[in-house]
Amino acid sequence: MRRLSRVQTIALGFLFIIAIGTILLMLPIASKNGESAGFLNALFTATSSTCVTGLVVVDTYTNWTVFGQAVILILIQIGGLGFITIGVFFAIFMKRRIGLKERNLIQESVNTLQIGGTVRLVHKIVYYALIFELAGALLLMIRFIPQFGIAEGIWYGIFHSVSAFCNAGFDLLGRFEPYCSLTSYYDDVLINIVIMALIIIGGIGFIVWDDISIHKWKFKKYMLHTKIVLTMTVLLIVAGSICFYLFERDNLLVGMDAKGQLLSSVFGSVTPRTAGFNTTDTASYSEPTRLLTVILMFVGGSPGSTAGGIKTTTMMVILLYIWSALRNKSGLNIFGRRMDEDSIKKASTVFFINLLLSAVSALVMSGFEPGLSLSDILMEIFSATGTVGISTGITRDISVASKSLLIFLMYSGRIGSMSFALSFTEKKQSPQVKLPIERITIG
Repeated sequence: MRRLSRVQTIALGFLFIIAIGTILLMLPIASKNGESAGFLNALFTATSSTCVTGLVVVDTYTNWTVFGQAVILILIQIGGLGFITIGVFFAIFMKRRIGLKERNLIQESVNTLQIGGTVRLVHKIVYYALIFELAGALLLMIRFIPQFGIAEGIWYGIFHSVSAFCNAGFDLLGRFEPYCSLTSYYDDVLINIVIMALIIIGGIGFIVWDDISIHKWKFKKYMLHTKIVLTMTVLLIVAGSICFYLFERDNLLVGMDAKGQLLSSVFGSVTPRTAGFNTTDTASYSEPTRLLTVILMFVGGSPGSTAGGIKTTTMMVILLYIWSALRNKSGLNIFGRRMDEDSIKKASTVFFINLLLSAVSALVMSGFEPGLSLSDILMEIFSATGTVGISTGITRDISVASKSLLIFLMYSGRIGSMSFALSFTEKKQSPQVKLPIERITIG
């Protein structure tokens, strides 16, 4: 029997977690009506949870019991940190030896640049994740306990903190109105700041955490990867916030005070990368805002993080490469360093595969759902591909075929579209004899 590659092991591992989650969510004890949720609803929810997406076919609070909500939360935590990371952490806790195979899996799972220090990195990932999630939960409890009581307030704090840190977007606020997300707190400074901070921290990546923990706030000493991630993250948040405000000032932001407009604009820029919460009605977004959201969802977070998308580093490399080509310069330079050719090649491949997958999926879904507008479909497709969770509200009403398509997109988006494609192929050695080169006309 052929040994599984690292990518295939991770892909099958996620399938196994989704299968277990589906079975548990199909149990009558998981549903508030005491009946099984059915295979498709359970599968969709388990996939969305494990792939930290946040798209839902049923409202989380209204339809799932505390048991069902706990299953969803565990799936979010496993999917966010990665089952490889959690498995290795428990192996370390049980004092089991971590071999080369396990270290290779860790490297692939968290996208670290080198195999050395991966076990130490696992310690840091779990340690910092628990610290951030606990801090977020305690801060959210300040608001939730007075509103919902001690027991529910604590549960709400934990659930939303983990969901935000893992960029999942699941919420329990359907008690106000099904599928309302955080719209009741659009001008609440505490809720907005805590949720956005957790989303950003979870989305910048484990490698960046490690680099910052070593070099503190000395930007010049950071790795090139960390510099690109932090720079691109700030640019996207600032540019996205300004655009959101300009596009919605005569629409969703009408009637809000300055504080509400500011918080809503920044939140509308942060959450598409790739959290899925919303403090304003996404179904009422103007067309320019929908396009902005699609772009932000396509970019997503950073490599080795809880976020999805093509990643900030990919987008930065593509932009720099285009700028370099327009100026007819050889090589790609940034922050006093030259980018290697493999990074440029991989970035181009990831960008094209994700764009092609999303475009083809949108075309297919348009055929399945002829009554829906193209902007609704694009929001849904890019949300699933980027494991975001933002929706205009069509998820629960689409056909079985469209839901199945979204399940596939969420799964491939979580393990990485390029990794998903590679899981079906074998590594082949380059031929010793190369064919002659012949030029073609481009552009």
